[in-house]
Amino acid sequence: MSKSDHIFHHPNEFVLESGEKLSGFQLKYTTLGRLNKERSNIIWICHALTGNSDFTDWWSGSFRDGSLPTEQVGAFDPNEYFIICANSLGGCYGSTGPLSLNPDIGKPFYHSFPLLTNRDIIRAFDLLRLHLEFEKIHTLVGGSLGGQQVLEWAIECPEVFQHIIPVACNAKHSPWGIAINEAQRMAIATDPTWKENDARAGSEGIKAARAMGMISFRTYKTYDQTQAEKTNEKLDDFRAATYQLYQGEKLANRFNAFSYWTLTKAMDNHNVGRGKESIAAALGRIKARTLVIGIDTDILFPTPEQKLLAEHIPHARYETISSLYGHDGFLVEFDQFNQVVKKFLAASEKAHLHSTEKN
Repeated sequence: MSKSDHIFHHPNEFVLESGEKLSGFQLKYTTLGRLNKERSNIIWICHALTGNSDFTDWWSGSFRDGSLPTEQVGAFDPNEYFIICANSLGGCYGSTGPLSLNPDIGKPFYHSFPLLTNRDIIRAFDLLRLHLEFEKIHTLVGGSLGGQQVLEWAIECPEVFQHIIPVACNAKHSPWGIAINEAQRMAIATDPTWKENDARAGSEGIKAARAMGMISFRTYKTYDQTQAEKTNEKLDDFRAATYQLYQGEKLANRFNAFSYWTLTKAMDNHNVGRGKESIAAALGRIKARTLVIGIDTDILFPTPEQKLLAEHIPHARYETISSLYGHDGFLVEFDQFNQVVKKFLAASEKAHLHSTEKN
């Protein structure tokens, strides 16, 4: 049951939705668990905006194994499932992105990296799936940007997925969400180094961008309960202020401004209805059993967006998770997430057995 990292190389030209091209690409991916004989136990994870392929790094509570008491086992026990996650195209954790070498010029892409969409990203994922000879995926799951990718992939390849679980995401990115992302990119662009072709360009700007983002990831109540002062005497150096500085520094030390720019653009142009009759018609193409999960305090992807998904995806179920932490609740509320996912998968298995017995 060992965890391992791999690199998938796609050596052929890859045409993007914008019409631009990559001469090839690579994806870094992480796996945990073992494939069963039938190859029917695959869980595919799509990570959020600044995530990496190591899902145990940022979503560990969902993968606790069966050595624990039953109520503590994660929704996806690695003793039972084979779990895989690929770092997104455009990222900076081993997959082709702005810091990668552009073979046409022999230098990194930096500012010249092409515009990506979630459809480009899931098409790259699907090439990896085909390379691994995975005919079916038991469950496809992801939150935020990853949830958007879950929807696009399930629409584009409806026969592949038995279950999908899109979390805290939407069918079309909202004007509110686009405005927040643009404000963050404006912060990056004000960094005097941003125009440079250098891996650290925009490293100060991304700190300000992350501080802006945190306000949309959390809520008034989050800050009131976690960053309030313990005295009435302070004039400066408030906990909330130092927390913003800390979050900005933390992201700048582990992520890259070019990838942040690229992937927020992919989030902005997300619209499952593009090129289709309508958003409703696109969602209606999904054949997987679907559990849509929303966070009750999410102001970035508010719950009406998830309820719209459940309304238009055939036979979808909707569940709400309660959290103090707003949009970030999907990365925090493991116990609630595990409970609703286990219930959903158990009900699906029961329905499948009942259908098999009838036939």
